[in-house]
Amino acid sequence: MTAETDAPDPTSSLLAFFGSELRRVRTAAGLSQEQCAKRAHTTQAMISYVEAARRVPSEDLARDLDVAFGTDGHFGRLHPLVIRFAYPSWFLPYVEMEREATSIRSFQAQVIPGLLQTEEYARAVLASVRPDCLNDLVAARMSRQALFERDSPPKAWFVMDEYALTRPFVGPAATGRQLEHLLQAGESPRTVVQVVPRDAPPHPGLAGPFTLLSFDTGADVLHVDGFSQGWMALEAAQVNAAAHSYDLIRATALRPRPLPT
Repeated sequence: MTAETDAPDPTSSLLAFFGSELRRVRTAAGLSQEQCAKRAHTTQAMISYVEAARRVPSEDLARDLDVAFGTDGHFGRLHPLVIRFAYPSWFLPYVEMEREATSIRSFQAQVIPGLLQTEEYARAVLASVRPDCLNDLVAARMSRQALFERDSPPKAWFVMDEYALTRPFVGPAATGRQLEHLLQAGESPRTVVQVVPRDAPPHPGLAGPFTLLSFDTGADVLHVDGFSQGWMALEAAQVNAAAHSYDLIRATALRPRPLPT
């Protein structure tokens, strides 16, 4: 069980304001976080995270909160504003598709993939550009990982360069926690984690990081990371070329760690 945390300044961001409104309504109803979670069909940990502005609430959660407290769409009306400012406008379409994907194939050369980052590691990486809204960016990145908690999480394949594992972005203890998190992720039967050794021959990943998303219906989507912003491609030729490149990268990577028996 996650302990209740101190509330952030509600004027600091829309995410913090949403959290403060949830705490206000919950307190007025005389409910604990655990009782609130039961009414809203979520976990006490998620209620705690949202109130502390450490996670971006989902649209479903906003709707369930309105039903639970009879707030006449209050949280539902706040949700689009929170989403609009939690993610960069160019990235939001990708986040929405990532949430619907049934398969994710990702390659990263410089950093550990965002979907596998611990909060400490994510904060260190995102702080590098000195953003004005670091807390919101960290919360948004960690919120994306909720897709692994679905009843049917996506099949995910992550390949990263060994350099991403050895860069000392955080202290030794936090690095240990990040590496342990990677090992735990790789123990899921639906998640594969591979590493390209630093002495590997040249491979297509040298051109930069990218992700392929697949769905139950519809064509695959390619997302390519960029300096200031990423871009998505839907054309079959580009997506197929990326899929071929991904296969070549996997061929240069070390074998994934065997699943525990």
